[in-house]
Amino acid sequence: MNAATVLETLMILCFGISWPISIRRMYTSWSTKGKSILFSCFILFGYFCGIGAKIITRNYNLAFIFYIINTVMVTIDICLWIRNYKYEQGLIERK
Repeated sequence: MNAATVLETLMILCFGISWPISIRRMYTSWSTKGKSILFSCFILFGYFCGIGAKIITRNYNLAFIFYIINTVMVTIDICLWIRNYKYEQGLIERK
């Protein structure tokens, strides 16, 4: 593994550490306050671009795995934002 791959993997890993915290907060708070759905969508798009680049170059390394893990976590976070938004609009009730 070269230095660029190590640095890319560390960057994605460090960036991904925040998603479980955000998911827990979104799950327990039932609130969209302080959360930008547009920001999350841009991040998700960025992860899709990273995955696409890895597929095009056929460079399936550790960074590729973290791109996938982070994509799943951001998707969960966005789904929770949608749930919370519906709750705030009175479209659904808490279970």
